[in-house]
Amino acid sequence: MAKVTDTVAALAGPIAAEQGCTLWDVEYVKEAGTWFLRVFIDKEGGVSINDCEAVSRPLSDALDVADPIEGSYTLEVGSAGIDRVLKKPEHFQRFLGSEVEVRLYRAREGRKDYVGLLSAYENGAVTLDIDGAPVLFDKKDVAQVRLYVRI
Repeated sequence: MAKVTDTVAALAGPIAAEQGCTLWDVEYVKEAGTWFLRVFIDKEGGVSINDCEAVSRPLSDALDVADPIEGSYTLEVGSAGIDRVLKKPEHFQRFLGSEVEVRLYRAREGRKDYVGLLSAYENGAVTLDIDGAPVLFDKKDVAQVRLYVRI
């Protein structure tokens, strides 16, 4: 049986495309006793609340028909965000040269967070350019990679 997120992605991708958006990611998580189905979309120039609504309504209908989830859940459609998490190879390829934050499972040299320019991504391994030097992070050590936004 397919994972819930894969099934929802198959439904959401074409709906997002019809609205001029792309599907960034799908999460199905339980928080404080409630299940949330989160669909993240992206669009050149940014995602508006109208884009989210335009994807949410037909997706909700498609989910009612396909019924891939037992029990109740809350559907949320939103922007991938300016500090979006990078998960898929195409995410990393798109943002090569961008500033990212790598968060590790365990501290390395006394710290868990590293910020630098994304210079390479290969088979889950991430290389950052930090102060002009390449720093490699193995896939097994990386908890999360997200775009870094300076305020």
